Amino acid sequence: MESSDLVRDKEIGVSVVMPVFNVDKFLGEAIESVLNQTFEDFELILVNDGSTDSSAAICKRYLALHARVRFLDQPNLGVSAARNRGMENAEGKYIYFMDSDDTIDKDFLRNSYCIGEKSDADIVVLGEYYINRLPDPPALPGWAMLIRRNFIKDNPIVCFPNDIQPCEDGLFSHQLLALTNRIGSTADALYFYRKHDEQNHQAINKQADKLLKQIPQWFAVLENFYTHYSLYLNKSLHLARFLEHEPFEFRYLGMPLNLKQKEYLFHTIHKYFDSHVNPYLSAMDYKKLSVPFQLFLQSKSSIEFDDRYREYCNKTAIRRKIVLFAAKFIPFSSLRRRVRQKINARLR
Repeated sequence: MESSDLVRDKEIGVSVVMPVFNVDKFLGEAIESVLNQTFEDFELILVNDGSTDSSAAICKRYLALHARVRFLDQPNLGVSAARNRGMENAEGKYIYFMDSDDTIDKDFLRNSYCIGEKSDADIVVLGEYYINRLPDPPALPGWAMLIRRNFIKDNPIVCFPNDIQPCEDGLFSHQLLALTNRIGSTADALYFYRKHDEQNHQAINKQADKLLKQIPQWFAVLENFYTHYSLYLNKSLHLARFLEHEPFEFRYLGMPLNLKQKEYLFHTIHKYFDSHVNPYLSAMDYKKLSVPFQLFLQSKSSIEFDDRYREYCNKTAIRRKIVLFAAKFIPFSSLRRRVRQKINARLR
């Protein structure tokens, strides 16, 4: 392991953990956005995951120039292993996981840290989009949360699962969210997500079979966690919402699957829901699930669900048009805008 020779006489405020793998086109900009923070009480841990381009050399250059930078080198073990290693070596009061091809606003760490301290939070949810999922988000991407390090240390069974991608950060965050109600939030943490063709999820989206075969591994992680903490009864809705969010919304509805793939995913979700959620979920909590997911659970096959879902979407589109047309006659523009936003959120 290589690291800076920084001597620390107090706990660091935030450890920024950045896994690095073949991102030399974007890495310098990502690192600079961290080093240029108005908040100075941080360390940046760069974990090189066996890069074959010039990424490691870029990391070492910043290591030599900046005392706040630390560098860890490992063979290519995957993003989960890189994040876990950075997490194990972090010394900050809070840990933040940042992708190495993105950037953050100059006040990002200051605003996040201040909210964490003010609210005494185990987790600070970052960004307006994810705040809208509160109070019960089923999962969050790693870069949408600041996490108290002692909270992670107190729950060592929770880590990023190896050999799973995508959804490794969804599984990690889902477990942590199940273990605390001490959640803060701030919309004043601006994260700039970069889309490009080399991202792993872009490639995986073209390899649906590979992703679908991983989903039983997701469920194995969940089963181990919920059994270890005896959470099935008290957190059944949280688990149901994860199934609704990740394998149903993101994969079944969000990916271009063929009929065979849909049938596989349909029965995989149903089997897990029937055995691990349905025995514990109350009728009242069941009604809190989205209408599309309820239709999915009530259907006997993917073909039946697809027919019911098309009918639901058509009816919803008609209702939205009618209600939005009526909203045009609200005299005050600010009120009219708020009403439209609520309508669109409700009729999705």
